[in-house]
Amino acid sequence: MVRQPEAELGSAVNRLIAAGLLFRQGVPPHATYLFKHSLVRDAAYGTLLRQPRRALHARIAETLESQFADIAERQPELLARHCTEAGLIEKAATLWGKAGQRSLERSALVEATEQLTRAITQIATLPATPALRREQIKLHVAIITPLMHVKGYAAPETKAATERARVLIEQAEAGGEPPDDPLLLFSVLFSIWTTSFVAFKGDALRELASQFLALAEKQTATVPLMIGHRMMGSVLHTGAFAEGRAHLDRAIALYDPAEHRLLATRFGQDIRVAALSYRSLALWMLGYPDAALVDTSRALKEAREIGQAATLMYALVHALLIHIQCGNYPTANAEADELVALANEKGALFWKAQGMSKQGCILAVTGKPAEAVQMITSGIAAWRSTGSTFWMPLYLSYLARAYAELGQFEHAWRCIDEAMTVAETTKERWHEPDIHRIAGEITLLSQRPSAANAETYFERALSVARAQQAKSWELRAAMSMARMWRDQGKHQQARDLLAPVYGWFTEGFDTLDLKQAKVLLDALAS
Repeated sequence: MVRQPEAELGSAVNRLIAAGLLFRQGVPPHATYLFKHSLVRDAAYGTLLRQPRRALHARIAETLESQFADIAERQPELLARHCTEAGLIEKAATLWGKAGQRSLERSALVEATEQLTRAITQIATLPATPALRREQIKLHVAIITPLMHVKGYAAPETKAATERARVLIEQAEAGGEPPDDPLLLFSVLFSIWTTSFVAFKGDALRELASQFLALAEKQTATVPLMIGHRMMGSVLHTGAFAEGRAHLDRAIALYDPAEHRLLATRFGQDIRVAALSYRSLALWMLGYPDAALVDTSRALKEAREIGQAATLMYALVHALLIHIQCGNYPTANAEADELVALANEKGALFWKAQGMSKQGCILAVTGKPAEAVQMITSGIAAWRSTGSTFWMPLYLSYLARAYAELGQFEHAWRCIDEAMTVAETTKERWHEPDIHRIAGEITLLSQRPSAANAETYFERALSVARAQQAKSWELRAAMSMARMWRDQGKHQQARDLLAPVYGWFTEGFDTLDLKQAKVLLDALAS
């Protein structure tokens, strides 16, 4: 590619080899050459004037496209670098965008973020045209997904990217240039909703999901409808388990694997896997542990088949939570380990923080309170650094339990008070019954146990669980109350409370809570 006579070029190369500055591998004309050190390479490169250097990069780019088309197609980032250095900015921006999409598809999240950022930066320097404005919108929408996983759904970088994409779409529509792809707007609206979800704002996420679904219903397009119902399914986290389940049933029914699996990179993760994961939580709360485990198993199986890291991390987070609630601690621990390892591999702090926090929850329920305190505390710090507050009532209640087992009751009550405050202010009420139940258990463990205060907490747990139709929480609260009454000699009263709740269940008898309830009822009958 260098315009010099072959003999002259060969002589120059031989002098460099003789001087030890260059190494040759293979036999010309198919040889490859390596500089002795990167500093030698950089010094040689630096001697080139700007214009010859640009011309050289342009010739390399041209040669790659004309003579090595397969390499140019498989490695658009390689061609993009040479186009950038050659000053071919529009072409370079397109190639960086293509490289970013490729990286996103193979779950190279950090690389995708870097490549899409380059594309966005370069296209912003070009004179605006309708075609470039459309490309700019696509790039700004595309970068939201990798930022969600690497930085966090509610991180400043993700929120800024989402807002910029929204503004660009609004400007395009106002100028009579709406995006070619109507899903771009829905992608942005979904991203805005996810911010309210992970930085949990119960009222806002319901309102945004309702608006999304209403817009989808006007367009009658399947994909927006499916995603709208998946979003509305999130109301289960406010304690509306039955309502959430109904929406998730609709989302799952609308899903077509052949058509919709490709949307995983557009909406964070696969829609069906997300809906199954959500529904597993709703089913467990509503008192169907076996059905919850079936959904969890399906979600994990399909996530592995899809092969997208973000979808698998999502499925693992929810699967291990269900296994914790069912008492399958070894399985939950293995899934947490897999989650953290995958998050580390992909540079996904958002998912690593969740894995760490849930590892701490497992330690708290398996008799390792000191390790639990350390792990949950570290996990919460990492979680908050992503701008997230969702799951905090769960993590704080498990942290309170660990502190209580260590006899550190001041810290335990601080965590309980914070968990109750967060549940109240954010409307993240799905875990609220168990917070009150754990508060009652801590009351009985304290240096000055008060049965009256514990009973008040247990009654509150029962009341909230019944209002939510959360039979699994109701069973757990009823067991705590029944144990306390048993210890007070109130065997009949304890049995009268627990027996009807246990008798309601039709499945899940191999899960920990139901096994413990059966043992307790048998003891109360003797």
